[in-house]
Amino acid sequence: MAQGNQTRIAQQFIEAIPHARALGMRVDALGAGTAVISMPWAQHLVGDPRSGVVHGGVVSALMDTCCGAAVMAHPSGPSSTATIDLRIDYMRSATRGQRITARAECYHMTRTVAFVRAVALDEDTDNPVAAATGAFTVER
Repeated sequence: MAQGNQTRIAQQFIEAIPHARALGMRVDALGAGTAVISMPWAQHLVGDPRSGVVHGGVVSALMDTCCGAAVMAHPSGPSSTATIDLRIDYMRSATRGQRITARAECYHMTRTVAFVRAVALDEDTDNPVAAATGAFTVER
C-alpha cells in the first residue's frame, strides 16, 4: 500500500477513536513499524491554568495512540493491538501554545507481543517532553 494511502487510512482510523478526535490528533507519517502523530495545544487540554501547560494525561494518550499505530504499521500486518504495558518518563512540561508530536517505533515483534519505544516533542526537538517504552498485544 502506498505511504500516502496508508497515512490517509490511519487518519480515518484515528478520527474514529473518540479521545483521539477530541484531542485533535493527526497522523503525520507511517512507515514499516513506525508512526508520527501530533496534536495542537488547546486551552481545554491545559492541566495547570496558571502555566497553560497541557495535562500529562493528554501526552500519555498521544504516546499510547502513536505506539499502537506503529504496531499496526508493522510489516507483519497485525489485525489489531491493545496496550499491555506503557511506561512513560516525563522529562519536562510541553511548551504552552506549541504542537506536541509523538514518534514511535515498533522495534521487536513476537507472535503475540509487540515492543515499542516512543518520544514526545514540542518545537524544541533536542529536549524531549517525554519518552516511553511499552508492550502491546498482537492479533493476527
